[in-house]
Amino acid sequence: MVSAVFHSPLEAKPVLPAAKVQAQAARPVATPAAVEPTPRMPRDFRALWLRVLPPVLGFALLVLVWELVALKSTTGFPSPLQTWQQALTVFSDPFYSKGPNDQGVGWNVLSSLQRVALGFGLAAAVGIPAGFAIGRFEFLSRMFNPLISLLRPVSPLAWLPIGLLVFKGANPAAIWTIFICSIWPMIINTAVGVQRVPSDYMNVARVLNLSEWKIFTKILFPAVLPYMLTGVRLAVGTAWLVIVAAEMLTGGVGIGFWVWDEWNNLNVANIIIAIFVIGIVGLVLEFALVKVATAFTFEEVKS
Repeated sequence: MVSAVFHSPLEAKPVLPAAKVQAQAARPVATPAAVEPTPRMPRDFRALWLRVLPPVLGFALLVLVWELVALKSTTGFPSPLQTWQQALTVFSDPFYSKGPNDQGVGWNVLSSLQRVALGFGLAAAVGIPAGFAIGRFEFLSRMFNPLISLLRPVSPLAWLPIGLLVFKGANPAAIWTIFICSIWPMIINTAVGVQRVPSDYMNVARVLNLSEWKIFTKILFPAVLPYMLTGVRLAVGTAWLVIVAAEMLTGGVGIGFWVWDEWNNLNVANIIIAIFVIGIVGLVLEFALVKVATAFTFEEVKS
């Protein structure tokens, strides 16, 4: 008995003609071509050069002019090298304390920053809500705009005697001066931000019958935040400028008082060091607030 073997269609293989089989056998097997190494792209030093060279040249020019002034001076103006050597001495122990009127530059900077933080914090607590109210309600805008225009250009030091008269102390008078001078940028920028909110947003809020709290939290605050942070950045710069001048007049502990005390001691090198310290601290504050403002600033995506 012959048994038939059945193959499933899946196992069946097509039979090729003999000529086609020979052609395939004779065809050379393609081997992958050797990948040639791509030439290494030369590093683009132009952007780095343009980023580094201008600041270096600027500082070199400053040092050169400084050296020329020191060489031509007949009053003992310190040279850059002498100032650098004095800076090494000053910063070798910046937090020494030998009494209320003899402290290191570190304590003086911290005291100034503390006054700036208090005065600026009070200004933010008052100025930002006031800016929202002035920008939101036209009646308040018409009411306070003339007062802001009148008081904003007043010199910071003109407010210091008022603080001394009212608060009977140098420290609260300095904080008051910072408060009254740093409040205006926050009020103005916040109010402008509220007024530039698209009217369509407010129309939708009116149709939905949203409360003022909902309008503030859902519409105004997110839209006004970049303007508000710009006002905060300007206010911090103003506060840091004001505190130095105020401390020169009120005395006590602070970087402004340190500058004035070194002038009384005819220590010009320490005055120059204090100028650089004031500039560096102001630069750090500005840089930090710019980063915060950039994080909350949204740019339109161009198609």
